[in-house]
Amino acid sequence: MPLAPTSFPAPSRRFLPVMLLGIFAGLMSGPAALLPAADVPQRGGNSLRNNVSAEQGAPASWDVDSGEGIKWKRDLGTTTYGTPVVADGQVYVATSNDAAYLEQYPRDVDLGVLLCFDEKSGDFLWQLSRPKLDAGDVYDWSHQGICSDPYVEGDRVWIVTNRCEVLCLDTRGFRDQSNDGPITNEKDADVGSADLIWQLDMLNELGVEPRNMTTCSLTGAGNLLFVSTSNAIPEVDSVSEDNPVPAPEAPSFLAVDKKTGKVVWSDNRPGPYLLQGVWSSPAYAEIDGQPQVIFAGGDGYVYSFDPKGDGRGHSKLLWMFDCNPKTSSFDIFDPESRNNLIATPVVYKDVVYIAVGQDPENGDGVGCLWAISPKKRGDVSPTLVVDAQKKPVQRRRGQELDEGAGEMEIPNPNSAMVWKYTGEDRDGDGSIGFDEEMGRAIASVTIKDDILVIGCYSGAVHCLDAATGKAHWTYDMFAHVWSAALIVDDKIYVGDEDGDVSIFTLSTDPEVALPGGEPEAEITMGAAIYSSPVFANGTLYIATSNTLYAIEK
Repeated sequence: MPLAPTSFPAPSRRFLPVMLLGIFAGLMSGPAALLPAADVPQRGGNSLRNNVSAEQGAPASWDVDSGEGIKWKRDLGTTTYGTPVVADGQVYVATSNDAAYLEQYPRDVDLGVLLCFDEKSGDFLWQLSRPKLDAGDVYDWSHQGICSDPYVEGDRVWIVTNRCEVLCLDTRGFRDQSNDGPITNEKDADVGSADLIWQLDMLNELGVEPRNMTTCSLTGAGNLLFVSTSNAIPEVDSVSEDNPVPAPEAPSFLAVDKKTGKVVWSDNRPGPYLLQGVWSSPAYAEIDGQPQVIFAGGDGYVYSFDPKGDGRGHSKLLWMFDCNPKTSSFDIFDPESRNNLIATPVVYKDVVYIAVGQDPENGDGVGCLWAISPKKRGDVSPTLVVDAQKKPVQRRRGQELDEGAGEMEIPNPNSAMVWKYTGEDRDGDGSIGFDEEMGRAIASVTIKDDILVIGCYSGAVHCLDAATGKAHWTYDMFAHVWSAALIVDDKIYVGDEDGDVSIFTLSTDPEVALPGGEPEAEITMGAAIYSSPVFANGTLYIATSNTLYAIEK
């Protein structure tokens, strides 16, 4: 699920680390220049969230069985959704406790953990250990661990945990033999444990009600952290008055002071219109001089806010964009149902890209990839709903358009749509085949030199023109794709649930990208891959469900 499967015995049912992903974003208008080696301190490398490395020389061959090309490897939990984050000589991965690095927490103790390793040697340094919530699978699914990627800046690391909390940690843990405050009463204060600085308990302090798992990979700007809270509803087949949102007033989006953990402003959108859960991660960009923090909502809308808020503890909305047809209704058994937003928004050349999707437990379905201009204000959706008198209609939760009541869907003159992509009949046979259709996605796009790549949950990988949405080529991985691709130099890396990493040549020409109709290479990792590959400081990092690999050329 991405978001939390609602019934999911590990490992057959999975949770999105929405998860998921991280790599230095080299966002340039022209060909990539050779830049120095770089850390990857958050998902996407920076707040634009584009999984492109500015380095060169990533490996294109290795073997996990023989050890060829493997610099080091380390055990992880049995289900790992966290993408490696690399900063200041340390590698961080969120997972479960099944590797049992600390003596006081053997394998049979179910925890959410953040592991910290030495970047060069892979030596274990310290572990954050968070007990499961007493409510059990309702809020905190067993053996799923922490499903969010950390965010590192200076000597601080921030993480959203399985307990619906935001934590600030000292990057050195207790290895520096100093207990940094204001929290000084940690249960675990040994040399191998994390040193907590502050804690924001979103469940008990803000009234957030997660479902099965809390997930958000943080980003920030200046003194602010930006957080999606994972406020959600219990498992439902469809939405109606019989199953209202349990906590509609609880915030979905937060701006938090990095130093203190105090909430600077909050926003409860979509409130009563929530479909399943707020399971995406935010992006941040400055566009035409206006900073924007961009959140994907659990109602299928993208929201952009002024990061400063209104100065009175509330948000300041810049724009909102509905990513679903107004005629669509929410039903988990309908493959054409109204969709949530689980993927992380990506900003490239002042355009926001996002694909619609659902909890993976709901299966495959019809999707859409959107390119949105963030320069307009207000409701910038493609269409609007009006009544018979042409007056705007109040929003509804399940289906926004009621044709039986004489309502109409009309074009929005203020639409910010640049383009949308639902698929393309590339072979000219008069129909859109499985691998030509844009399905639901929980992965984000990756873009370099205007070449956009995204994998659908169904396994279809699409390569498009980022400026126009025109399809260049598609490829069927024959396995679910959970995470964003990594692009390094002229190579595209895509992992799948079967545990394979496919490597494509970065090209708009299908004969170059797919010589003989196949990727340049397909390398078996031995276990499912739910997170993105990361290339940092000359090393490729791939986290499978149970092992972290550091790979050299």
